[in-house]
Amino acid sequence: MFSISTPAQQKSDNGFNFKWNNGFNLVSSDKNFNLKFGGRIQLDHAFLSQDDDLDFVFGELPASSGIEFRRARFFMSGTIYNNVSFKLQFEYAGGKTVFKDAYIGLKDIPLVGNLRIGHVKEPFSLDALTSSKYNTFMERGMPYLFTLGRNTGILFFNDFLDKRLSIQTGLFRETDNTNGNIMVSNGGYSFTTRITSLLFNNKKDRKLVHIGAAYSYRKPDAKNYGISTRPEAHLSPFKYISIGTIDDVNKIHVLNFEAAVVVKSFAFQAEYFESNVHTLIANQKETYNFSGYYAEVSYFLTGESKAYKNSYSGFGRVKPNKNYGDTRGSGAWEIALRISNVDLNSKTIEGGQQSDITLGLNWYLNPATGFTFNNVWANVKGLGNANIMQVRFQIDF
Repeated sequence: MFSISTPAQQKSDNGFNFKWNNGFNLVSSDKNFNLKFGGRIQLDHAFLSQDDDLDFVFGELPASSGIEFRRARFFMSGTIYNNVSFKLQFEYAGGKTVFKDAYIGLKDIPLVGNLRIGHVKEPFSLDALTSSKYNTFMERGMPYLFTLGRNTGILFFNDFLDKRLSIQTGLFRETDNTNGNIMVSNGGYSFTTRITSLLFNNKKDRKLVHIGAAYSYRKPDAKNYGISTRPEAHLSPFKYISIGTIDDVNKIHVLNFEAAVVVKSFAFQAEYFESNVHTLIANQKETYNFSGYYAEVSYFLTGESKAYKNSYSGFGRVKPNKNYGDTRGSGAWEIALRISNVDLNSKTIEGGQQSDITLGLNWYLNPATGFTFNNVWANVKGLGNANIMQVRFQIDF
């Protein structure tokens, strides 16, 4: 039986320490076993509007506001016998429970580095790899539709040159993204690799420069491809741009280039995405090209900095200099601005083009609790404009 008090650490009779470190950790005295338990709750509320032009094309909004539990997750992860890692995470969202991370891993393999087998994130895009609980904005940028999410497969990753160079690569099978299973398959797979470099990393001066590139070769099981996106607000009922479904897809090449700069309280991040879809019908070949980008800046008014975890995990938890409620403590305050664009027009496909501008204000009361305020201005080229004001209440541990 454990007696818990924070931040003090209590030691049990069996050689395990149970402590709070922005989450519950159970650590053996010899460090061979390290288990973590946690979760997150994200509750969103949004007010939506669109102009008469979008009303004419898509119909009127079914409601002018909405509320949802964007994410409610629980997980258990850790290391056992010093070199075997694992994670099991479930999410309740949209009225259903789905699989997220579910993997078994080996650490410190000579030459190879680290291995994970199971349902994991494909190594593609800094924005996608950064956890949703640490993203600057409520939603990732529109070009997230080009990312690959989680799939079941085998992933290798390692760091070189004192972690200044990182390489991740894996072979994956497409899953239903609900339980990580592939009940019936006709041979679809993807090969994804990513290389990043910390050109500069001075933790003392709180300065870093990160660059990277990723590539994915995809052979879709269903021989089709379809992408669409809503404005950068999950409660928006309309996806204003969409390519529909492209049939007879032979292969897909997806490219990504990323960069991030942190200078004390200031941060900049940008990415470019491109998807090349190759079809083959009766020996007739056709290629469609779709692309997108985003660029964002942020600044901590209270002096904190963005925390870089590692190449595969991106940015991490913000820890206020003084928590709200402490003596003269106001928490951490961050302002942010993002511009994003997606072009889904290619040859005979007129999927549309959209640009979003998102203004954000984040209040981190403490390392585990925060409020996020976003206003999104969406312009659908040649069709009209929409506006979404939204707020998120979040706790994660």
